[in-house]
Amino acid sequence: MEYRRLGNTGLKVSEISLGSWLTYGGYVEEEKAAASIDKAYDLGINFFDTANVYMRGAAEVVVGKALKKYQRDSYVLATKVFWPMGDGPNDRGLSRKHVIEQCNASLKRLGTDYVDIYYCHRFDPETPLEETLRALDDLVRQGKVLYVGVSEWKAEQISEAVHIADKKLLDRIVINQPQYSMRERYIEKEVLPVSEKHGIGQVVWSPLAQGLLTGKYQKGTKAPEGSRAAQEKYTNLFGLLSDENLDKVELLKEVALNNDLTLAQLALAWILRQKGVASALVGASRPEQLEENVKASGVKLNEETLARIEDILR
Repeated sequence: MEYRRLGNTGLKVSEISLGSWLTYGGYVEEEKAAASIDKAYDLGINFFDTANVYMRGAAEVVVGKALKKYQRDSYVLATKVFWPMGDGPNDRGLSRKHVIEQCNASLKRLGTDYVDIYYCHRFDPETPLEETLRALDDLVRQGKVLYVGVSEWKAEQISEAVHIADKKLLDRIVINQPQYSMRERYIEKEVLPVSEKHGIGQVVWSPLAQGLLTGKYQKGTKAPEGSRAAQEKYTNLFGLLSDENLDKVELLKEVALNNDLTLAQLALAWILRQKGVASALVGASRPEQLEENVKASGVKLNEETLARIEDILR
C-alpha cells in the first residue's frame, strides 16, 4: 500500500480507503463488515469513511466497534453531517445546532473522542456559510475534529468557503469528497483546478461506479448473487447497467487484460493518475474484494493505455 498527503496537510492516507455507504449496517451483515474492516487494516488501509446518515447511525456503530481493537492513532476516521437524522425542522442541514449536535452523536456511536475528518455532506443553501464554518472551527478547537472537509460542493462554493475562512481566520477546508470514476468525470473541469489552487485534496467515492467497473455485470445475465444489483431496490444500479455502459466495460476489460490487471484495478489506477486525488474510496461486502482492490495502489498506466481508455470512454 502506498500513501499520499491529503491536500496541503501533513496527513497521509492510503491510496485505497474503505467506505460504508449502502453496506455496513445495511445489506452486509455485521460479521462480514467487521471482517472486511479487519482485512482492510491488515492490507495497509489506514483510512475509514462513514456518515451519520448511513442507515441512520447503524453504519457508524458497526465501523466504531470493528475499529475499537486497533490503536486510535493508527488509522484515519471520517464521518459526515447534513442529511436528515430526524423529522424535526432542525434535524438536517448545516446550522450550528445540527452540526454540533450531530458531531457529538457521531462520536458517541463511533465510540471515540474525535474524528480525523468531518465532512459537510452537501452544501446547505439555507444556512449562512460563515455560521457553518464557525461551528466547524469550534469543533476543531475543542479537539473533536482534526480536519474539515466537504462532499459534492461546487467549485464556487469551495472557493467562497476558503475566502470566508481566510478572512475570518477560521479553520480551512482541506478535503473534498466528490463522485469520480471513468463513468462520472464532472470534477475534472472546475472542481479539481479550484481544489488544487487552494490545497484541497480529493477522496473520491464510487470509483468503481457502484460495481459497474468491476466487470461482474454483463448484458443479458442476472446480477451475481450477493452483489448490490441483486438487491431488489438496486436492480438497475441507479441506471448504470445500460447496454452502452456494459459494452464499454467489455472493451475496458481487454485493456485491463493487456496490462495484467483486473478491470477494478485498472479503474482505480486510472483515478489515482490524478495528482490531486489522495485516495479512492471503495466498498466491500466481502474481505477478498479488498485483496484485489489494494493491488491498484502504486500502479502507473502508460500514455498508450490512457489514450485507449479515453477513446473507449468517449
